[in-house]
Amino acid sequence: MSTKLHLALLALCLASSSVLAQQIAATPAPVVANASSFTTSDGVPLAYTVAGTGIPALFVHGGPGSGSEAVEKLAGATLEKHFRMVYLDQRGSGRSGSDPKKNYALERVIQDMDELRASLKIGKWVLMSHSFGGIIATAYARKYPERVSGMVLMNSILSLPASMESTATHGYALLPANARPPMDPAAPLPQRFGMVMGMLGQARLMGKLMYADDATEARIGAAMKGRPANRDFASTLFTSGAIANYLEDMAPATASLSMPVLVISGKEDHVTGAEHYKSFRFPRQQTVQVPGRHFSMLEQPLEVGQALERYAATLGSAAR
Repeated sequence: MSTKLHLALLALCLASSSVLAQQIAATPAPVVANASSFTTSDGVPLAYTVAGTGIPALFVHGGPGSGSEAVEKLAGATLEKHFRMVYLDQRGSGRSGSDPKKNYALERVIQDMDELRASLKIGKWVLMSHSFGGIIATAYARKYPERVSGMVLMNSILSLPASMESTATHGYALLPANARPPMDPAAPLPQRFGMVMGMLGQARLMGKLMYADDATEARIGAAMKGRPANRDFASTLFTSGAIANYLEDMAPATASLSMPVLVISGKEDHVTGAEHYKSFRFPRQQTVQVPGRHFSMLEQPLEVGQALERYAATLGSAAR
């Protein structure tokens, strides 16, 4: 099997393992009434909301394709205290419309973000990413560094293979010892990862991998109950060659990004990789480790809020 195919299967496993995505109905959804609408230069309607005061910041959600609504509802009070948050649902995701031409390439998603920035008349903004969104945010910052006043990477992935290796290893350890099959460490990563994710799903242990508190999964489920969501981005990504756009390890690119960067890492976030941040090379990087797993902004609002307050103070009025 080729390396490219290996990595494509690897990313496919990422989508299938997203608990947040699984809790949202997999039905196409146009822009809904409680969100503003923006139409891209190629005619795709995107949903977004703006809330909070302070430094403009774009939330770059993960999934891929999970949308931003759950984070807005459950973590908005923390994020909006010091930032004017723009919660965008990427094309083919959440409350946004689909692209009839199925263009979900990384470059197109980045262009969508910048077109929205221009439409909102924002000169520079902070990119605030979560999970898979770290790849998208870093790619945007690399292309448009002059339009990025700072970055906040919360439980953010910059290399899919590295994060999947961590997930496979630690997910396997969650399985009951008397029920898990032997794991061949020399087996291809997609094979090991797929086996572990399948068994975690059967044993209903996926939440243990994602969340430190069982109540978090229930909170997300309640917040998104009955909310239709578009999954065209995710489904297209894994049935076409578009996934190749997202397989680059973005960590080396961080060495050339000079804006102030806050990295928030969960001490037990084995989905991202608890030490994944150590591969980042931002020249002006500060890292805050907090207790918990993959959703620090939901489970550790006090610690995350304090880190954001300190970070916002370093940016000051120059970032507005």
